[in-house]
Amino acid sequence: GSNDNSVRLWDLQGQPIGKPFRGHMGDVNSVAFSPDGQSIVSGSNDNARLWNLQGQPIGKAFEGHTGDVSSVAFSPDGKYIVSGSGDKTVRLWNLQGQTLGKAFERHRDAIRSVAFSPDGQSIISGSNDYRVRLWDLQGQAIGKPFREHTNYVLSVAFSPDGKYIVSGSGDKTVRLWNLQGQPIGQAFEGHTNFVSSVAFSPDGKYIVSGSGDKTVRLWNLQGQPIGQAFEGHTDAVRSVAFSPDGQSIV
Repeated sequence: GSNDNSVRLWDLQGQPIGKPFRGHMGDVNSVAFSPDGQSIVSGSNDNARLWNLQGQPIGKAFEGHTGDVSSVAFSPDGKYIVSGSGDKTVRLWNLQGQTLGKAFERHRDAIRSVAFSPDGQSIISGSNDYRVRLWDLQGQAIGKPFREHTNYVLSVAFSPDGKYIVSGSGDKTVRLWNLQGQPIGQAFEGHTNFVSSVAFSPDGKYIVSGSGDKTVRLWNLQGQPIGQAFEGHTDAVRSVAFSPDGQSIV
């Protein structure tokens, strides 16, 4: 997804597959594959959209947010999509672009990241209000907000077993939480600029983070760095992910 308003599909050699997906009228901030790999959802400054792999929109745009859509994700069963927006809300949608229930409203500032739990029964969100929140699918906040970060929460993710949550923040740290919102151990410190993206390894034993300091870091769950920082990029790292076998990082 790009600030040129388009989505592109690529093969593993870096060759584009087909033409750009065009339809958005603003920056594309987030993209995700459906679990079955047959469709793609994109979040943009104008709305969210669902596409087939040929770049054709499926149904109508997902309209309801009044701000830019910063983050989108599919539910594990592929039946629902969650979105987070600059309008301070989270929304749940079906694949026909209909919003399910009311907007999730408890954050005090823009939403930067959203994710489904592995069982699909809850949603996590990170916001510019420095807080992480856990929700049920009816939009009710579960427990109190997770408060330890001292700057924007830019990225959130569930562990594969659904027992933990990791967050990355503009305060340069990574934090691990239990589902009650209690921090586990100390903040993961080592980055020298904002942490824009975090992800668990498939086995749940490691966390990877990408930062504005141009590096990627690997951590154990005790917050200790594994090896040296991954250096090579010449500007901020905005997104990181593990391969499904856990043996490589992009």
